[in-house]
Amino acid sequence: MNLSVKIGQSVFPNPVTVASGTFGHAEEFYRQEEVRSLGAIVPKTVTLNARQGNPPRRICETPAGMINAIGIENPGLDVFVAEKLPLLKGVGVPVIVSISAGSPDEFALMAEKLNAAGGLAAVELNLSCPNLQKKVLVAQSEDATTEVVRRVKAVCHYPVIAKLTPNVTDIVAIALAAEAAGADAVSLVNTFAAMAIDIKKRRSRIGNFTGGLSGPAIRPIAVRMVCETAARVKVPVIGMGGITCADDALEFLIAGATMVAVGTYNFVNPRAPLEVLNGIKAYLKANKMTDIRELIGSIQR
Repeated sequence: MNLSVKIGQSVFPNPVTVASGTFGHAEEFYRQEEVRSLGAIVPKTVTLNARQGNPPRRICETPAGMINAIGIENPGLDVFVAEKLPLLKGVGVPVIVSISAGSPDEFALMAEKLNAAGGLAAVELNLSCPNLQKKVLVAQSEDATTEVVRRVKAVCHYPVIAKLTPNVTDIVAIALAAEAAGADAVSLVNTFAAMAIDIKKRRSRIGNFTGGLSGPAIRPIAVRMVCETAARVKVPVIGMGGITCADDALEFLIAGATMVAVGTYNFVNPRAPLEVLNGIKAYLKANKMTDIRELIGSIQR
């Protein structure tokens, strides 16, 4: 059974990975033998300089989901490369580093620093975090997406993945812009802008006032967006949004996703990505498929 998939020149042993910000940096976590079964690991998004993140409260549970406004708290790229990346590369699984920046120049500088670090499978450009208090996200503009992707592709030694926001009128148009600028893949969807109110205090339950909604509640919308995007772009699509089990992941693959990422449900069940992978294998076997490519994009219209 061939489960391998390809993004740019990088080959991944299977299509299951994790969404940035949901799998931690804990050393004991990555020492688990089972983690080596994953197709890739994606650590929390890192920025050029250290960020303290947003004020608390940062997380709020909602029906079938969660609102978060962490604000990309991280130690900065240099510390990440020196202290975190060696551990990640030592796991034995392809590493996709997710980066966010305030300008195209900053994105390009971070890509150059990652070139020097070496040993990565791909770089994910987080163009879509809703918790950075920006009026317009990069991935809400075709022009801005084009500029960032083009600048990074000009210097980056690794395949480049553009992570897109669902908070747009037409996500396909943004994906096509990223592809035209040279992106080797697009990943979607990031969280939906959302809020929850404490009716006793008449205040937002989130310190940042609004945050990003993730979890099973968003999955049907995410599947639709992945299906529409995969039908239009020629580069691979990484699908995510509310995956809790193999059946959920299979929806994304059948819709056209080349890879799938488990995110919020890692907080409920850290073994979820492994269970998803095993379930995909079982589905292929039951349907007498010997190659994952027989499944990808197999939706009947």
